[in-house]
Amino acid sequence: MSYILNIETATKNCSVSIAKDGQTIVCTELADEGYSHAEKLHVFIEEAIKKAGISAHDLKAVGVSQGPGSYTGLRIGVSAAKGLCYALNIPLIAVDTLQTLASQAGVTDGKIVTMLDARRMEVYSAIFNPDLTVERAIQAEIIDENSFQEYTDKLYFVGDCADKCKPVLTRDNLVFLENVKYPSAQAMSKISFDKYQKSDTVDVAYFEPYYLKDFMIAPPKKQ
Repeated sequence: MSYILNIETATKNCSVSIAKDGQTIVCTELADEGYSHAEKLHVFIEEAIKKAGISAHDLKAVGVSQGPGSYTGLRIGVSAAKGLCYALNIPLIAVDTLQTLASQAGVTDGKIVTMLDARRMEVYSAIFNPDLTVERAIQAEIIDENSFQEYTDKLYFVGDCADKCKPVLTRDNLVFLENVKYPSAQAMSKISFDKYQKSDTVDVAYFEPYYLKDFMIAPPKKQ
């Protein structure tokens, strides 16, 4: 029996799940209230473990969203995951944030376009087949009316970019699944368990989140 704790903090959704053999048994999350990860994450972890009726020492691994996404959110999630792995001497599993998001689409045809907001008209995006194999790797791109025009089959868009992209992407084969906005730790369960079974883990000491773009600090305003 393998219990895995999953942590997803790459977006506004602060999300924690406990999975048993790849099936989510508890999920605690809070989205759309800004970035509350620093205040909520450790509370959610404690609550999830308690609701699952286990102790931290029952965990076999910790899965963490590796990005892309919010710099601060990813740092908080990865730091918490590393701390648990060190303390419990268990492996760390890195889960692709956009693959998690794609798995929430629940479609069986066409392609799944995952997009996370990167400000203005730029997004972090990747394209997946319905079986979650990668059709096109992650990249940062600026969306315009010509984006994805090389794809003639149906494209299902998931992520938090619908509001800014729908007015631009209007072709008939493009469908926005607006109920799938943020990646959830609940959807990480199968992915992290599959990786655990394959011993597909990362080095706890040296693992860093996948930011995709360098973190930029704005210069201070002149007084």
